[in-house]
Amino acid sequence: MAISGQKTVATAGSTEALGSEIVNGPLMVKALDTNTGIVAIGNDGSGDVSLSSGMRLAAGDPVVFNFAGNLASILVDAAVNGEGVAWLVLDM
Repeated sequence: MAISGQKTVATAGSTEALGSEIVNGPLMVKALDTNTGIVAIGNDGSGDVSLSSGMRLAAGDPVVFNFAGNLASILVDAAVNGEGVAWLVLDM
């Protein structure tokens, strides 16, 4: 299992899954320091996230999930093409 990774959104406004790994524990997600726009992370319950429905992160902003489960259920969107987040499993 990978313990860290990055996910960028190729086309702004198109939701992408954070990954496909199973993470049975805490996870930190941090907006890339090089981002120039906002990224959103979350899941609105219908398999989508947007800048208006997700947790908005500016460059360098972190969020910690106490239990992540499957990275496929955590979604990412970005205001700018090619921007995104890095993730790190905190406890294996």
